[in-house]
Amino acid sequence: MTSHFDYEINKELGECYLFMGELDKAEQYYEKAANSNGTYPDPYLGLATVAVQRGDLRNALALYRKASAIEATDKSLAGMGLVKMELGAQEDAFDHFMQALRKNPENLVALFGLVQAGHVLERLKTILAPLRDYLELNPDKSEIRFTLVGCLIKLGEVGQAQEELQKLLDADSGYEPAKELQLQIT
Repeated sequence: MTSHFDYEINKELGECYLFMGELDKAEQYYEKAANSNGTYPDPYLGLATVAVQRGDLRNALALYRKASAIEATDKSLAGMGLVKMELGAQEDAFDHFMQALRKNPENLVALFGLVQAGHVLERLKTILAPLRDYLELNPDKSEIRFTLVGCLIKLGEVGQAQEELQKLLDADSGYEPAKELQLQIT
């Protein structure tokens, strides 16, 4: 039986090789980590990332599901959402992104995926709350506030959009996209 130390070393090596783009070595170490201790989702998340980078979306989805079965984290749920989006299952992707954001409202992968799926599914009203939740925690995040402004404009809520745009410009007066948009909607 391998120790927790062996698990940690193999997982870390997998992460390092993945970061360096050496997918075969990353996969080898993630598999060692998964086999030494099947009670943690991280090696399966790593293996899913390797599968995504190889374009093997079905395998990636199975690995994200395996990680989520061990512990449903915002990362595993967002990963499933991304794969579902790539496979054209927008409704499933939207649901996974919402679940991920309930676990961690600051998961930017899930938030931007939700915005994209929300546009495709024409569910912009539904994505306003997660955008606002993120901004409550990170009020100076210009890109998120700008996304909120865009959604509000598309929904015809120009007054609210102008208020949010002003908040954005008060916090970040040099944000060019906001300055350009302000000229268009005033």
